[in-house]
Amino acid sequence: MEFAPNASPRFMGVPTFMRTPHVTDPAELDIALIGVPYDGGVSNRPGARHGPREIRNASSLMRTFHHVTRFNPYEACRVGDLGDVELTAMYDPGAVVTEIEVFCSRVCAAGATPLCAGGDHSITYPILKVLGATAPVGLVHVDAHTDTWDAFQGSKFHHGAPIRRSVEAGVLDPKRTIQIGIRGAQNTTEGWSYSHEKGIRVVFIEELEQIGVDVVIAEARRVVGDGPVYLSFDVDGLDPVYAPGTGTPEIGGITTREAQKLLRGLAGLRFVGGDVVEVAPAYDPGGNTALVGATLMYEILCLIAESRAGIATRHADAGA
Repeated sequence: MEFAPNASPRFMGVPTFMRTPHVTDPAELDIALIGVPYDGGVSNRPGARHGPREIRNASSLMRTFHHVTRFNPYEACRVGDLGDVELTAMYDPGAVVTEIEVFCSRVCAAGATPLCAGGDHSITYPILKVLGATAPVGLVHVDAHTDTWDAFQGSKFHHGAPIRRSVEAGVLDPKRTIQIGIRGAQNTTEGWSYSHEKGIRVVFIEELEQIGVDVVIAEARRVVGDGPVYLSFDVDGLDPVYAPGTGTPEIGGITTREAQKLLRGLAGLRFVGGDVVEVAPAYDPGGNTALVGATLMYEILCLIAESRAGIATRHADAGA
C-alpha cells in the first residue's frame, strides 16, 4: 500500500505545508507552497519570521476534502512544499526583495503557482513583481491596514508599503484592487489617501459590518473582474481574539467565520497566487494564530487549485 503523507496520522513525519511532499524542483508542481521567513520590514513587533515554521506544524491538522464543496485540491493539482526562500542578506531589505523575486521567478518560469506563508507583509511586493511583470494583476487584500504608506525610517521596503510599491512598479492594477477590513487609528492619513487617489476600493470594517459579507464578496468580484488576481491575507485583518499572534493587532476585526465565508465566495476567480502573512507565533503561546493561518492557507489553496484545474465548485451558500 502506497504511503500517503497527508492521509497518515497527523503527528507523524517531518512537518511540511499540509503534509504534502517536500519538492525541490518547481517543475514537478502545479501549486508550490513556499515559506518566506522574513520580518525585517516590521514597524513594531517582530516575530513573523517564525510564521512559516509554525504554520507548517499547524497545517498537520488540515485534511484533504473541503467540507462544503467536497473538492480535494490534491486530486486536481500537483501540490508540494518547495521549502523556504533562502535569504542570505536578511538585514538588507532591498536585497531581500531581490532574493524573493528571484526565487518566485524560478517557480513561475517552471509553470507553478506560488502560495506563500510569511513573514511580514513586505514579502508580497516581490511576489507581485514576478506575477505582474508582463501585465499588472488585480488584488483581493484582507488586512487591517491599507499598506500604501511610503518610506518609513529610511526604508521603502517595510510591511506598510507593499501595495504602494506594487502600484508604483506597474505590477498591480489599483483599479482592480480591493482592500477589506481596514481599521485602526493612524498618525497620518497618507495610506488611506493614497489608496483613494489611486482608485483602490477600500472597505473599512464599519462598511463591511453595515452591508455584510455577501455584498462585499459581490463587490470584490466586480472590482477584480475576470482578469488574473492575487489574494493576500494579513492575519491582522482578523480580530485579535482569533489571531493574537501578529505584530500589529487591531481590535474590532473580521471573525474567522466571516473570513471563511469571504474566501469561499471568491471561488471561480482567476487566481495566479496568494499569501498568508504576519503570523508571529511568539505572541500566541496557545498556537491558535498558526492554526488560523494554516486553515486560511488551505482555503486559498482550494481556490487556486480550482482555478488551475478549471473547476467551478459551486458554493450554494458561501457561508455553508
